[in-house]
Amino acid sequence: MKWSAAAEPAGGRKVVTLGVGGVLSCLDAATGKELWRKDEYPKVVPRFFAAMSPIIVDGMAIAQVGGQGNGAIMAFDLATGNPKWKWADEGPAYASPALLTVAGTKQIVTLTEKSVVGVGVADGKLLWQIPFAPQGMAYNAATPIIDGQTVIYTGQGRGTKAVKIEKQGDGFAAKELWSNADNRTQFNTPVLKDGLLYGLSDKGTLFCLNAQTGQMAWADTNKFGTFGAILDSGSVIIALTEKSGLIAFKPGDKQYEELAKIKISDASIYAHPVIVGNRIFVKDQDAVTLWTLE
Repeated sequence: MKWSAAAEPAGGRKVVTLGVGGVLSCLDAATGKELWRKDEYPKVVPRFFAAMSPIIVDGMAIAQVGGQGNGAIMAFDLATGNPKWKWADEGPAYASPALLTVAGTKQIVTLTEKSVVGVGVADGKLLWQIPFAPQGMAYNAATPIIDGQTVIYTGQGRGTKAVKIEKQGDGFAAKELWSNADNRTQFNTPVLKDGLLYGLSDKGTLFCLNAQTGQMAWADTNKFGTFGAILDSGSVIIALTEKSGLIAFKPGDKQYEELAKIKISDASIYAHPVIVGNRIFVKDQDAVTLWTLE
């Protein structure tokens, strides 16, 4: 499987993908023609292979490449593929990068193998760093959530936390806003909607947190498995779970209210689904299926 990001620069639409082997490729979106390909760390990947999406910012494709103890966050010129900058203090985890702007400075925020970091988009210099090393069999796999100057991040066994990134002199600092030790995810990224954070916990239950305070609004008692995905589909939140298929539930902080449940496949599902209008594409271990939401 490949994870992709699309952009429409002056030269036409391009698609950038990061393959499971850590190879970054740029394709012409109209024809599929390969425009450039980079393999900066040949045969070096995380333990469970590359599993993050590159991000397109200011004419650059930015991705985490390499593996444990030997990797980097790198920026490549979108037009040519030429490297622009590299931050190589830590190797990648499985989370995707997000974009944050504070005091006019654009920052790439991501979870690395041992930290949460913010690096400058312009030059790749480290702006701030928070230790967040996994414990035991945990992994940094959830993409950080950006809400204004707030960064929300989560990891198995370490809770869900929020920090505010502030300008401090010539640099930046992360100020902790709240920490919820009981609700955290392992193999999915929570969704922020209307001040509420929805996720599938490392215990296999769906939960909702107040994104301003970190306090739990509700947690259901069903066990759906720890692999899954949470998506904002407008009037409903959709969860694609390892054991129970596709679940639609009502957003809100009062209680968990399940609206529908559909068995998608008998095979395990690990890939993130794609919603396009009222259609949802789901890939299991054997096939890709298309479902229509009504």
